[in-house]
Amino acid sequence: MNINRGRVRWQCRRALLELDLVFARFLERDFDRLTDGQLADLEDLLRCEDHELWAMVNGSSPCEVDRWKEMIGLLSQR
Repeated sequence: MNINRGRVRWQCRRALLELDLVFARFLERDFDRLTDGQLADLEDLLRCEDHELWAMVNGSSPCEVDRWKEMIGLLSQR
């Protein structure tokens, strides 16, 4: 598996300010330590629409996809 980290980092830029702030913190704190599997899960998660993703991150909507739960947990950390 060969995932372009630069492309995934760019996809973390979001139109929703709240998500943009969450991802800025995540990129600084956790991104460089992600395994290839985690990076693949993140890339898949980033295909979600911003409001759906924000609802999972802030806990107002449950994450239905098991393999995304670890990434949602990392994004939800303060």
